[in-house]
Amino acid sequence: MEARNIIVLILAFTSCFSFAISSQEYRGRWKLLKKDIGVSAMHIALLPNERVVTFDRTDAGHSNITLPKEKCKGSHTVADCYAHSVEFDVYNMSVRPLTVITDTWCSSGALLPSGTLIQSGGFKGGYKVVRYFRPCEDCDWDEDPDGLVSPRWYASNQILPEGNVIVVGGRDQFSFEFIPRSMSSERTQYRLPFLHETMELQRMENNLYPFLHLSPDGNLFIFANNRSILLDYKENKVVRTYPDMPGGVARNYPSTGSSVLLPLRLSLINSSAPNAEAFICGGTHPYSSKKANAGIFIEATKSCGRMMITSTNPKWEMEEMPLSRVMGDMILLPTGDVLIINGAKKGSAGWNAAMEPVLNPVLYRPNADDSDTRKFGRFEVMKGNVIPRLYHSSAHLLSDGRVLVGGSNPHAVYNFSAMYPTELSVEAFYPPYLDSSKSRPSNVWVSPGTEVGYMQKFKVNFQFENMIYLGENDNEKVKVTMVAPSFTTHSFSMNQRVLVLANDGVRQLSAASYHVECHAPANAALAPPGYYQLFVIYDGVPSIGKWVQHGGPCLPPSENTRVEEKATEVTLSTRMPPAN
Repeated sequence: MEARNIIVLILAFTSCFSFAISSQEYRGRWKLLKKDIGVSAMHIALLPNERVVTFDRTDAGHSNITLPKEKCKGSHTVADCYAHSVEFDVYNMSVRPLTVITDTWCSSGALLPSGTLIQSGGFKGGYKVVRYFRPCEDCDWDEDPDGLVSPRWYASNQILPEGNVIVVGGRDQFSFEFIPRSMSSERTQYRLPFLHETMELQRMENNLYPFLHLSPDGNLFIFANNRSILLDYKENKVVRTYPDMPGGVARNYPSTGSSVLLPLRLSLINSSAPNAEAFICGGTHPYSSKKANAGIFIEATKSCGRMMITSTNPKWEMEEMPLSRVMGDMILLPTGDVLIINGAKKGSAGWNAAMEPVLNPVLYRPNADDSDTRKFGRFEVMKGNVIPRLYHSSAHLLSDGRVLVGGSNPHAVYNFSAMYPTELSVEAFYPPYLDSSKSRPSNVWVSPGTEVGYMQKFKVNFQFENMIYLGENDNEKVKVTMVAPSFTTHSFSMNQRVLVLANDGVRQLSAASYHVECHAPANAALAPPGYYQLFVIYDGVPSIGKWVQHGGPCLPPSENTRVEEKATEVTLSTRMPPAN
């Protein structure tokens, strides 16, 4: 076992060293947060109380953490009483085991307007289960065994303007439905032939975990395999069919790529809705999974595509990453840049189906000019890691601007002696803006309060750590963004969204103390109701995010009658945790 792990570390070091020699664009840094949180982080979500909830699957055998004795007595279906979900406090490194009964393998989730995590589907006994986790000190999972109409395994979720969640697809499920149900008698699902049309072959679908993005017009963008549509989910009508993404590459599970909706730049509230652009990277040959099962590992693609989904004449604009990547996570940063992290160079998603971990994240700057002087245009290779993050790894933006990285278990059970062993560790990647010598905005607070209504004008107050004084020409360097928290699994961060708010400029209040007057998004199609992290950005450097609850008087009544409490607000230090 030790020999194999040493080989992996040597390969990792060699990979990082070769990139360091060949590229001067290396940036960022890594920090191991905890070597063992007890479970492998297949699924991950950040709650408004700054706690991270993560979980694996319940049928993977023993984990490395057990439930308290009182939780084992008659409340857990697994006789071994091992926990398969934990709550992780990133700031004091504490881990609390949680009780999840039904199998969560390859499930999906979203954050409700109340701040409660809603989580749907899974495998076998978890097929139709809807689970709830409320952010409080001693809360645990609450499971509704009949919360779904159809089995949802490898499905995707999207929070909607109405405050509920649409669940799309799943293995052998060519339909969608809504959760939570407003009435126990409401058991409806809606056919979606598009999901059947985008299959390659049975059990090699390449259209599982479809990419979902809410368009500013209130319709739902759905991408599966290499095709996409715009769905009016209220009428169950396809209102637009987009061009196929070129290149002959499949982008969804098991040929897993990733997708984001690039930041929505809002103007004054009376203007029209902003343009929206989907950005999809990575994936592999449609038959890569079949080949990998036969021991042949095909190199993944380097290609990415951007398409303005709101354009009258949409078309894909293709770009190429510096590194081939399958199973990469795409994380929207508060600055609007995209971090592409985790994954492999060859193979596909699946048990032992990938080789050659990609240890270097890549930063993508969507607004960089094509003539940018960086070696790879809009892409920049970041500092490499030494821990392979392959199948069932995950990543998530934290409120302090770091990116939490965990998971990786390309085996049916926990296996610590394989070439690519099960990973129970979690790390943080520090993007380049946290290495910047520029001053970081600090002490952010919102006036009149952290509950913000649609079309509301509000003030965001901030200071600088290093007594920076802004001049008249510095207004353009300040922007305010709102980031919707995501649910990440299988290389897709569901529901993540960045809104660049319109503002009336920066005003000085006192020495090195300022405020910026912002306009909240005009409607729920732009920003579904719920919690957001609000960041002040100065010259590309973000503050620590401040949680706000957006929706105000227009907030729809919660359809989840189980939960009414708001999440406890947590104040973070304005300074970063130490790098070492």
